[in-house]
Amino acid sequence: MNQTAADILTQLRQISLFGELSESELERVARYTRERRLSKGELLFQRGDVAHGFYFVTDGQLKLGFSSAQGNEKVVEIVGPQQSFGEAVMFMNRPYPVFAEALTDMSLLHIGQNVVSDLIDQDPQFARKLLAGMAVRLHNMVRDVETYSLRSSTQRVIGYLLQQTEEDGTKACDISLPTSKQVIASRLNLTPETLSRIFHDLADNGLITVHGKRITLHNPQALSRYSG
Repeated sequence: MNQTAADILTQLRQISLFGELSESELERVARYTRERRLSKGELLFQRGDVAHGFYFVTDGQLKLGFSSAQGNEKVVEIVGPQQSFGEAVMFMNRPYPVFAEALTDMSLLHIGQNVVSDLIDQDPQFARKLLAGMAVRLHNMVRDVETYSLRSSTQRVIGYLLQQTEEDGTKACDISLPTSKQVIASRLNLTPETLSRIFHDLADNGLITVHGKRITLHNPQALSRYSG
């Protein structure tokens, strides 16, 4: 096994979906897996391209989105390390409904459809894990629709900021935005101008301090109670 194949096998072992596979099964998956490296701004696929498998991000970030005829862009999802995408489209045998573009220099694995289909036929536990992963993504999409429909712009931004924290929510903390404010605005179904206005409003009220992509949350509990 050459070094590239060995590296892919090591990465596959870290994917929970493949956690119950035997070594021989993993080696088989590795034969149908290819590593892709993208530079920031590079497209992985276009809307309308045919899916031949699914992807697993090992490093970096990309956005899934679509553009209108007028050139306006809507970011549907931001995918980061240890996350997969494209499973549902692969099984539907339909073209991608979105494009995928790297937000940073990144690397990811492409796992071929044929070997996934064979594993589903052979291993009910694998099929359940795959279904569970897709169910989580569906749940997240429903939650997004609820957020856009029932929450104000300010509530959406506050919810996003609080999701980035790793603290217990009782003390001040710093967070780093994972991508540009323009991408975050699109993800939250806002214009960049609205996002900037809300940041300014929260800062004027002493709840946050913005330093580029680094934001200090002075009182997360007070921030969660603020509705604008």
